[in-house]
Amino acid sequence: MRVAIQGEFGCFSHEATGKMLPRAIVVPCARSAEGFDRVDSGSVQAAVIPIENSLAGSVAEHFDLLLARDVFIHGELHLRIRHNLIAPPGVALKQVCRIFSHPIALDQCRNFFRSRPDIQAVPFYDTAGSVRHVVSEGLRDAAAIAPKQAAKQYGGRVLLAGIEDDRQNYTRFLLINKSHKIGTGSNKTSIAFALKNVPGVLFKALSVFALRDISLSKIESRPLRGHPWEYVFFVDLLRGDDEAARSALRHLGEIAEFVKVLGIYPAAKPVESRSEP
Repeated sequence: MRVAIQGEFGCFSHEATGKMLPRAIVVPCARSAEGFDRVDSGSVQAAVIPIENSLAGSVAEHFDLLLARDVFIHGELHLRIRHNLIAPPGVALKQVCRIFSHPIALDQCRNFFRSRPDIQAVPFYDTAGSVRHVVSEGLRDAAAIAPKQAAKQYGGRVLLAGIEDDRQNYTRFLLINKSHKIGTGSNKTSIAFALKNVPGVLFKALSVFALRDISLSKIESRPLRGHPWEYVFFVDLLRGDDEAARSALRHLGEIAEFVKVLGIYPAAKPVESRSEP
């Protein structure tokens, strides 16, 4: 199976794909939209995308793409994010004046930069891509923040491991493709819906789930493109394709301007909140 990811070989999406689909052929894409385009065209059979991080929050662009494109969620994974300082061979920590990485990765290592005010954080389009850049260019004053896998991929050397501020740092990844077939063991549903701006309408919309004892694990609003000051609600239900969920969605359809089921899939194993060494 050919699977698209946003980013280069060795990035966190590559790692997540290896855990979800160990035999997949990974197809790196420079932009997220390119991954969705490849799924749509059939040049890949699926894509693995990050949808939210436990510290940085949601990936807004991916919510918009899930709404706009004809794709379906078939699985999810919670990946523990470990940031490593990686330099070209022969470069010591005392030589590093610049550190390249994705802006979110840089933001998750604030304490590291606070303790080293002489080092400049340089935003780059991808974590693994930043390692490839500093190694291929032979930069003697630079390093990158990325997964350990990127060091192996591009011949870098890990100077410091685990430099993220918070050890409870996870990213939730989704597996998507064009098939709307619901797999066995599916116990979670992701939907999107829009409402008219009238009093009490959100209360009524959420009541369709409360009346049926359906738990919601997430609710978030995003601007509705082409409709200023109107919003789409993205909701995750802790139910699969059973009669209670189907009844709730039918009821919601009577209230909402539209309802789109984004996926019905097995929920990821819960993350254990505990301190790590």
